[in-house]
Amino acid sequence: MSAHHLPGDPPVPLILRRSARARRISLRVSSLDGRVTITLPRTLPEREALEFAVEKEGWIRGHLARRPDNVDVTFGTLLPVAGQELQVVPGQGRGVRITGGEIAVPGARPAKPLERYLRELARDRLAGASDEYAARLGRGFSRIVLRDTRSRWGSCSSAGALMYSWRLILAPAEVLRYVAAHEVAHLQEMNHSAAFWSLVEDLYGDYAAPRAWLRENGSALHRYRFGS
Repeated sequence: MSAHHLPGDPPVPLILRRSARARRISLRVSSLDGRVTITLPRTLPEREALEFAVEKEGWIRGHLARRPDNVDVTFGTLLPVAGQELQVVPGQGRGVRITGGEIAVPGARPAKPLERYLRELARDRLAGASDEYAARLGRGFSRIVLRDTRSRWGSCSSAGALMYSWRLILAPAEVLRYVAAHEVAHLQEMNHSAAFWSLVEDLYGDYAAPRAWLRENGSALHRYRFGS
């Protein structure tokens, strides 16, 4: 994998990725972080891939322009938490607290303490929903793991381990619960057959709305940056 740039104002970083399975050049702009990746066959010269990027410059820049800007979380940031928009404000004491429309964080740098708090809140909500649905299903799971995944909101292993993205706590509560029902259903149906979706509906109810919300809005949950 090598890095290049599409010239212009501003220049656009390009990642060139070779693949033995690729038969032609393909282009992808990540909806999560705006990363532009060009996949090309192993024997194709890089020059041709870069020429292809220049030909597609209008499409690339148009796609990037439509993508929501990243948000560096700090004091004053409006942050969605379980469907409620909260303003990050300075707090007193040692713990993060939600009061009214504010989330108060002690210390001069709120990002990392706030991320830790949100991860714990996500674990609590996801564990509660998973316990509820697993009990209803009559099956147990081995553990719950939280990650900051880019490509999926949850997974269920053949050993019964449930994995969730902690960023689900930034989504409305019903979306988080739908994902929990979806992954718990995999404890019985390790597929996406009609029987699986029927089981999800038995556990959660009508899942059309939260599933559509994730499809339409899920990528925006990754725009919030907690790195500072």
